[in-house]
Amino acid sequence: MSFTADRLLLFGATGDLSQRMLLPSLAALHADSLIDDNLKIVGTARSDLDDNGFRNFAREALEKYLPANRRGGMADFLNRLSYQPLDATTLEGYQDLAKKADRTGNGLAIFLSTAPSLFEPTIAGLQSAGLADGDVRIGLEKPLGTSLETSCEINDAVAAAFSEDRTFRIDHYLGKETVQNLLALRFANILFEPIWNSNYIEHVQITVAETVGLEGRVGFYNDAGALRDMVQNHMLQLLALVCMEPPTDFDATAIRDEKVKVLRALRQVAADETVTGQYRSGAIDGQSVPGYDDELGEDSDTETFVAIKAHVDNWRWKGVPIYLRTGKRLPERVTEIVVQFRCIPHSIFGSLGATTQPNRLVIGIQPEENITLNMMTKVPGLGRDGVRLREVPLNIAMPDAFVGQHRRIAYERLLLDLIEGDQTLFVRRDEVEAQWEWIDAIRATWNESGLTPKTYNAGNWGPSAAIALAERDGVSWHDE
Repeated sequence: MSFTADRLLLFGATGDLSQRMLLPSLAALHADSLIDDNLKIVGTARSDLDDNGFRNFAREALEKYLPANRRGGMADFLNRLSYQPLDATTLEGYQDLAKKADRTGNGLAIFLSTAPSLFEPTIAGLQSAGLADGDVRIGLEKPLGTSLETSCEINDAVAAAFSEDRTFRIDHYLGKETVQNLLALRFANILFEPIWNSNYIEHVQITVAETVGLEGRVGFYNDAGALRDMVQNHMLQLLALVCMEPPTDFDATAIRDEKVKVLRALRQVAADETVTGQYRSGAIDGQSVPGYDDELGEDSDTETFVAIKAHVDNWRWKGVPIYLRTGKRLPERVTEIVVQFRCIPHSIFGSLGATTQPNRLVIGIQPEENITLNMMTKVPGLGRDGVRLREVPLNIAMPDAFVGQHRRIAYERLLLDLIEGDQTLFVRRDEVEAQWEWIDAIRATWNESGLTPKTYNAGNWGPSAAIALAERDGVSWHDE
């Protein structure tokens, strides 16, 4: 459905995500003149605010979370905002919300930043007020369920009012520049694509490490755990982008078709191919931090760490293990992809006392966005005592390579695409369901084998069993 919305309706407008990401992203787009002057933004939530109260709320959020050099035209941006209080669980307030949205323009974009339990009553409310008809599209923030069954229930409720071409499921990792740059790295450089297969790649590692603990997400996280919170969405999206076949074109359908093929080719994980952990008290950056059970206030078998040895059973990746690792209270905050190439078949330098190391490509996603390719080079010298070789990194630091470009919040791109109707960086229903099918099978394996989380001290890289998971294959996690 091709239209550019001139109304944006934000559910959960006074929540944490709105303060940290949504309002700053929209203000930054406004400052760069990337959204039309006619776009009006209507916030709604339970909070009892009027228009001025919401504008003051937004101003405080921008002053706290948006860099000063990106706040251009703040007064004009705040004038775009209005607010309508709403209890999303009842139908009573939706007619007033429809009046506030004033659908006399080109189209409406709706963003749901609410608990998944509110999706169904919200959809019903939107339908009752005519806010789901015509030129309307909807964006859904994760999580989309806690299992395949609950995800299907949510998707069925949404599909009753919004067709797939009007449904935009958000995974904010897809808005990150370096994640998008995976496509350019693979498909705009002939250097990589011919060797991007099992003939030349030994293994792949994907790490999403956090130093934080629960951070006020006690109720949600204890029900979800690391597998549902991180692996099901962010990590499987990264895996799909690394492993997908070249799409026929750079459009939403072609790219998402190839990602789904990868997700459907994932082999079921065996019991000895996964490790779970839960952090105990320790130290992060020299500061003492409590254990998960201390933060929670009770014992729990929820995993805060998971490591998985995955396989994509297709022609390109057969026999290449893909190691996934994510956890809380780890030594550093880092998201990265490591592509480890195979050793050269024969070294001509061995008789000269030199040893070679296989090439390694490291794609850093956060906190720093960069790409590093480790290559073997000769150490300068006359070579009278033999040849010495050393690994030298070829670095592409994104901020240095593109001087003068803003480092944008991931939601800037995603919100702009929602307003304009570009689905390329959003997740299709069959993707979500393929992800949940694989995750549910892992949880079923855990239950059948009686797997419970092993403890690890905060500030370490998870339980020792996670190290063994890789080392028994002669692989070391990329921790340096």
